[in-house]
Amino acid sequence: MSDVQTFIRDTVTNNPVVLFMKGTAQAPQCGFSGKAIQILKSNGVTTLVTVNVLEDEAVRSGVKEFSQWPTVPQLYVGGEFIGGSDIMTEMDQSGELKQVLTAAGAAA
Repeated sequence: MSDVQTFIRDTVTNNPVVLFMKGTAQAPQCGFSGKAIQILKSNGVTTLVTVNVLEDEAVRSGVKEFSQWPTVPQLYVGGEFIGGSDIMTEMDQSGELKQVLTAAGAAA
């Protein structure tokens, strides 16, 4: 396993909620990443680690390989890949995302 894949695996398994995104939670660099942050905030996420994929091309391509998902942002909860902003939106609207976040101890 490459150093990048090890970094990604360790990050998603050692933190309850991880969002690989473009930009930061305070300054998203694309609309989809901004939407993902809004959804997480609206669900009361108290513990969130974000990784700015624009800072490292190896991480940007590596996370797509890791998840077998072609786009960013990518949400991981409890070490499991959830999906991108479209999946997050669907899960948020159905109430499923709140359940997943609460079960992982990441939302109030």
